[in-house]
Amino acid sequence: MSAEKKKIKIGVVGIGHLGKYHLQKYRKFENCEIVGVADTMPQRAQEAGKNYGCFASTDYRDLLDKVDAVSIAVPTGEHFAVARDFLAAGIDVLIEKPICSTVSEADKLIEVAREKNLIIQVGFVERFNPAVMALEKVITRPVFIEVHRLHPFFERGTDVDVVLDLMIHDLDIILKFVNSNVRSLEAVGVPVLSDKIDISNVRLSFDCGCIANITASRISAKTMQKIRFFSPEGYHSVDCQKREILSLNKIMNSEGRQEIVQNNIEVGSHDPLEEEIRSFVEAVCHRTKPLVSGEDARKSLKLAVEIVDKMKTSEVL
Repeated sequence: MSAEKKKIKIGVVGIGHLGKYHLQKYRKFENCEIVGVADTMPQRAQEAGKNYGCFASTDYRDLLDKVDAVSIAVPTGEHFAVARDFLAAGIDVLIEKPICSTVSEADKLIEVAREKNLIIQVGFVERFNPAVMALEKVITRPVFIEVHRLHPFFERGTDVDVVLDLMIHDLDIILKFVNSNVRSLEAVGVPVLSDKIDISNVRLSFDCGCIANITASRISAKTMQKIRFFSPEGYHSVDCQKREILSLNKIMNSEGRQEIVQNNIEVGSHDPLEEEIRSFVEAVCHRTKPLVSGEDARKSLKLAVEIVDKMKTSEVL
């Protein structure tokens, strides 16, 4: 088989803010060929088709017989229908976060993928942040986590609450590193500039004893994306925006006294979205489980939905 025939035929559905970046990243991989794009806005679709020399349509279903794998970057409410149709056609999917609007929808996609031995990867780009990846080298058992994810207001993303828009990134990271069931949660949130919750604070208690305090806002005057982990061995502060990590550990010095030292941790310089796309491409090529699977995304979605429900009912779970 020729090298050309071995290329993965790629499609991208939704050529908005994120879809455009997906196309840019796919173009960098020699084993990928962008063969089709789709967007409900004709001008977007035609422009992308021209820029990438590929088929363009306003109906994503026109790509079903043309691609091996697809990135889905449409509004959250459309994730299920679009992903379902591609999976039913035997096509691997990379879905922007969150995986779906409801847990039942996520379960249906995961079931189809499992039956057909297909890949579902979900676009939690912060998992590929060099600072978050560096955290794995030093963290052991977090006992307290403090998170601030603050952004200025943009109309994009306001089809869902701030929990599903922004906070879900941190829920995904917390669930990965804590690896314990949530015992209880408290949550408050208010709409400010949209008809959905724009700012929220959540307190999670885990069975292992860890507590997480999370604030997410999309009405901030400045951007902040920091996660602080406190554990028996020390303190680790991850700045997702700057892609930096400050890690402090306690040690016993030569005089038999404890002291705090800064860990010298090597942080990569890679582009998180490019690594996310690379991970998907490798999973498609080698038929391996992606770094952020559909099952992983279901866990963070389930917790996010519980948080939103909690804000509506004001009852502690």
